[in-house]
Amino acid sequence: MKRAYFAAAGYTFLGLILGFFYREFTKSHDFTGPSQLTGTHTHVLALGTLFFLIVLVLDKHFTLSSTRLFTAFFWTYNLGLLLTVAMMVTHGILTVTNHTVSPAISGIAGLGHIIVSIGFILFFMCLYTPLMTAAEHPEPAKTPAAE
Repeated sequence: MKRAYFAAAGYTFLGLILGFFYREFTKSHDFTGPSQLTGTHTHVLALGTLFFLIVLVLDKHFTLSSTRLFTAFFWTYNLGLLLTVAMMVTHGILTVTNHTVSPAISGIAGLGHIIVSIGFILFFMCLYTPLMTAAEHPEPAKTPAAE
């Protein structure tokens, strides 16, 4: 559970920093057009912060983090998300500074998306067994104590 908490907190910090960077960097270059920097703030907060807060709740209920598959999911997903966001930032900076954007940047971003997708698959694999076990053996309903 600690890993999910620290990931959510770290992505919150990174998302806020990226929002600030986007605003100040485009303002300092008098840039008003579209760029990849626009979406970095939202991507990090949604795919990082919100997702790991959901993982935290599911981990509390199903103890997902006690499995080796969770570790594989955690590191794969984070690698993919950070690679994707790094390429978005790189592409955005090059756009704002009016430099040519190499197709390699899009290729690496695509690789980041593939790695994130593998992370999602690992997450659902991690969630499957405890969820099916809970569905087959539901907890008995709690009744108020008779007085």
